[in-house]
Amino acid sequence: MTIEQFIAGFLGASVIEMVASISGFICVLLLIRRNIWNFAFGFVQVTLFVWVFYQAKLYSDTALHVVFMGLQIYGWWNWKHHQDPQATPIIEKGSAKLMSLWLAISAIGTVSLGYFMDNNTDASFAYADAFTSVTSLLAMWLMTRRQIFNWVLWIVIDIVAIGVYFQKALYPTTILYCVFLVLAVIGLYSWNKRFREQ
Repeated sequence: MTIEQFIAGFLGASVIEMVASISGFICVLLLIRRNIWNFAFGFVQVTLFVWVFYQAKLYSDTALHVVFMGLQIYGWWNWKHHQDPQATPIIEKGSAKLMSLWLAISAIGTVSLGYFMDNNTDASFAYADAFTSVTSLLAMWLMTRRQIFNWVLWIVIDIVAIGVYFQKALYPTTILYCVFLVLAVIGLYSWNKRFREQ
């Protein structure tokens, strides 16, 4: 693919994909700062991406974003009820045993969902899509619970997602996930620092 083709694909992207990408960017910026308003922008992002991913035949991602809509509401509630006196969410760090459990669930879920999608639908990149979907669900759950490990999962998810979305010609989304990757590294550093300060 040439630079000209990439730019043409980017400029030809749907307004829905562009708005979803911008909302997602704002969401992650607010998340790094532990600002509860990240969930409002996140809700807009995931709702619009339901349509984007369905059109791209990324069905695991489509279903995931429907679930994300509910997790955005839950995350708002959880953060609201676990704040310090300065109204900042309290960061938590899980045990190594718990992190190993999350990784095992990610692996089992990826293989199971990937196999189902590969054999029963016309899904593109069934296993990579299943990985990003299953692991994103875990990462989102950990984020709503204010767990630092969510950032580690997002870093790996972003790397895989960049490859998938680029090959599906979802260029604004590809750029968004490149930015997400950088922001996830910043988020991991920022939340670790905040945890030590607590």
